[in-house]
Order: sequence, then C-alpha cells, then structure tokens
Amino acid sequence: MSLASFAQPGILQSIPPHARYLTCQLRVGADPAVVLRRLASQADGASTVVGLGPSLVSELHGNVPGLRSFRGIDGARIKLPATPADLWLWLRGTDRGELLIRSRHLETLIAPAFDVQQITDAFNHNGGRDLTGYEDGTENPQGAEAEQAALLPESAGPGLAGSSLVAVQHWHHHMSRFEAMSRHQQDHTIGRARDTNEELEQAPDSAHVKRTAQESFEPEAFVLRRSMPWAEGNTGGLVFTAFGSNFDAFEAQLRRMAGAEDGVTDALFSFTEPVTGAYFWCPPLLEGLIDLRAVGL
Repeated sequence: MSLASFAQPGILQSIPPHARYLTCQLRVGADPAVVLRRLASQADGASTVVGLGPSLVSELHGNVPGLRSFRGIDGARIKLPATPADLWLWLRGTDRGELLIRSRHLETLIAPAFDVQQITDAFNHNGGRDLTGYEDGTENPQGAEAEQAALLPESAGPGLAGSSLVAVQHWHHHMSRFEAMSRHQQDHTIGRARDTNEELEQAPDSAHVKRTAQESFEPEAFVLRRSMPWAEGNTGGLVFTAFGSNFDAFEAQLRRMAGAEDGVTDALFSFTEPVTGAYFWCPPLLEGLIDLRAVGL
C-alpha cells in the first residue's frame, strides 16, 4: 500500500476552485476528546483537511515527531508574526455557498470545546496564480517526490505514517505598492516573467525565485505548496500553506527570505507581509476517516 493511501487526500490533490479556512482555539478548561472524535468520524481529509496545533497535541499527551510551535526566525530582518492555534480546518470545494453551510455545521460540531477565531475564504485565481498574476508553486514536487516531501514515512509507524506537518501563513498584499511598479520591477521582484513564467537569469539576488530555489539549499529544501489567494473587499493576499515531513525545509527558505542567512531580504517584502504564522499536524487516515491514534483517541 502506498504512503499516499494513508494521507489526507486534500494535501496531495490540486487546489480546489474555492476554499474556506477555520482557525480555532481550545476553550480554557474544555475537554477536546469527544469533539475531536466526532470531527474525525465526519472529516474525510479530502473536502475537509484537519490539522492539530502543537498545544492541542500536548494537551492530549500525544507525541508527533517534528511538531513544534512556530516562533519566527532568529536574526530575521523583517516581522514574522507567530500566531499559534489549536485546530485548523481547510474546507475545499467547488461552491462558496456549500462551503459556508459546511463551515457552519463544523463550527456547531466543535463549539463545545473550540472557539473559531478566524475564517478566511480563498479561491483558485486564473488557473493557480497569485493575485499579482504570477504562477504560484511552479517548482512543486510531483508524484512520489511530492509524497516524500510532504508526508511522514512508513517508518514513523501506525497513526503517524502518511501524516503531514503544515506551515500556514496569511500574507497581506499591499496591492497599490505592487501596481505602482513597472512590469520590469514586478518581474525582477518575483524572478520570473509573468507572461511566460520563465525564470529570469539576470534577476537580482533579492528576487523571490532566487531566495527560495529549493535545490539551492543544503540539504535541499523541498516542500509541497498548496497556497490559495484570499480577498475581502478591496484587500487580498495569499494563504500560504507548505506541507512537509518536517519544518526544516520551510524554515530554511523563510530564513533566507527574511535576510537571516546573508542579510538580503526577499523582494516580496516590498509589497506583501505575513500577518499570521502557525504550525499544525495533519493526521493520517484510517479506513477513510481521520486517524487520531497518535494522540490517544
């Protein structure tokens, strides 16, 4: 049986037309066990991807290799907010109304133990492009390489094999800053030509593509990105999600982006910034439903 058969399918599948993210906190004094069992019996990992935060795993006396809290990056030259949460739900679908109805059902289901602190609606823009118009996730690993990058291996054992660790950041784009740039400046900020998606050899060292080239790290820093744009009113940005078998690759990329490695900050920060930052563990599946054996449920 392949490793992917244990994973929540939504992690490896392409991004959907629409999505809704729920970020939740465990209520003080509440017992999450009954609620999580009920959630696990209904979530399929495809239309609803479930992630548990480090504090919740600790509350349940679980032990997930590599899971830790996001605390920013030492030496970063820009702000990297840490906003820990206990439960993360990524609702995936084709219809915004259906997602609204489903999210209300889930909010009621988890209400005895969790408060929903943030709801973000997202969407697939122009075939997988960021709101800036540039293709997102161009160098994502594919097939077996994606599984290796995103999922804990079989050696992790039952209840852990096929699970994934995910880094989630909500980025807020200051669109007027980006729109004020010339096309040349925009292309050199990203490091690709927007029309062709071809990498620019003469892009500056601060170009995002050069800052995050996954094969340029030692060891190589491959993650599986499943980011989606969000919008509210006339503001918008990107819900960045990076799935991995550990957080080392994500942190290596973020360290270089933030200038902690060589003093050069990613040109993305000239028009966008993260406003949240949290880590979660996405459990594997057992007989088509969320497997919580690793946290004793």
